[in-house]
Amino acid sequence: MTDEALFEVAGQPSAPAGARGSGSLADTDHRAAPLAVRMRPQSLDDLVGQRQLLAPGAPLRRLIEGDQPMSLLLWGPPGSGKTTIAAIVSRQTNRTFVEVSAVAAGVKEVRAVIDSARRDLGRGRETVLFVDEVHRFSKAQQDALLPGVENRWITLVAATTENPFFSVISPLLSRSLLLRLEPLSDEDIAGLIDRALADERGLAGAVTLAGPAREHLVRMAGGDARRALTYLEAGAGAAMANGAAEIDLETLETAVDRAAVRYDRDGDQHYDVASALIKSIRGSDVDAALHYLARMIEAGEDPRFIARRLVISASEDIGMADPTALGVAVAAHQAAQFVGLPEAAINLAHATIHLTLAPKSNAVVTAIGAALSDVRAGKIGPVPAHLRDAHYSGAKKLGHGASYRYAHDDPRGIVAQQYAPDEVAGRTYYTPTSRGAEQAAAQRLERIRRILAGEE
Repeated sequence: MTDEALFEVAGQPSAPAGARGSGSLADTDHRAAPLAVRMRPQSLDDLVGQRQLLAPGAPLRRLIEGDQPMSLLLWGPPGSGKTTIAAIVSRQTNRTFVEVSAVAAGVKEVRAVIDSARRDLGRGRETVLFVDEVHRFSKAQQDALLPGVENRWITLVAATTENPFFSVISPLLSRSLLLRLEPLSDEDIAGLIDRALADERGLAGAVTLAGPAREHLVRMAGGDARRALTYLEAGAGAAMANGAAEIDLETLETAVDRAAVRYDRDGDQHYDVASALIKSIRGSDVDAALHYLARMIEAGEDPRFIARRLVISASEDIGMADPTALGVAVAAHQAAQFVGLPEAAINLAHATIHLTLAPKSNAVVTAIGAALSDVRAGKIGPVPAHLRDAHYSGAKKLGHGASYRYAHDDPRGIVAQQYAPDEVAGRTYYTPTSRGAEQAAAQRLERIRRILAGEE
């Protein structure tokens, strides 16, 4: 049976090419459907996580329970419930439900769906259009959605894993309500697993799950409900094939082809290994750093968590000693989101090696710490008059900008004048080291400070 056939509903007209008709996401009851599909919640009350979206009177509840027309952009990581919310909309609203594939559909198909919805609206029937991975739509395809959204010929529910402020056109973004979904917590994932083991739509008590296997499964899920249920289904299939009534750790490892890297039950090892990775980078031991990186990856850590630690380390432990380190770490973070595991392990290793071998300096973190300390101590003072904004009417009478000296008028690009408030004038925050590129920065800084002081 093809994927398309899974979504066909008997007796209903065919949707335009690239689209799937009413009932597609709701038609999940057959036993051949994946466990993650069969276990999709039937109502908002069954939705796991996303408590911030489920309060009484929240926009999502008004859309579904009040049957109000309102276009939504659902932004969140994989497995956080975007498609599930669309499935609930398909079940609980009295509207025609149509899906459009952001990969297969073109402008022609999008317009055909909107034209059909407009005709149905004239007959008193509203349409919900679900677009998964809307960030894959071109600008022209997104433009084609605008008339339907603006005139409310359709209620758009669009899902994306990428920042919509960069991937969705502004007119569509401004006409839709943006809902941010968070990764599911470990408690959410554990509850979902327990529900799937017992529920008649799931495994219906056919197998149990050993404690260590359950803990490992929660870690591997990394906040992704779909991944958790996919791995659980694989483990259950392996256990039943062996005639076992319980999924133990070894069976689960074999089923998902991943070794369990044992963390403490209280989670201490989670933080210990992350700490060891950063301290190995700081200590310039590339082999130890790669070891801890591998342990985190194999333990099922969210690659974005690892990448965030690398981004922090790039400024905290390296800073100006290698100004390229931050760019490499940020690029690895973006790559991890864009590529995903397992390939993202290469990007993370690339950044880890670069950071570990880079010359080290904590001058950046020391500098901002000292500056923050003075500000918190109340050493703020007024901005010197010559630095204040002089572009508005009346500023000249106040003396704003009157004695300001334009740095570009000096051949050196630096002029002697006071920039800091009197309260901290002469304070030194940044003290560069003599390591890496920071050595050249130190030499330049020494001369800059002499010029600013009028000594040159």
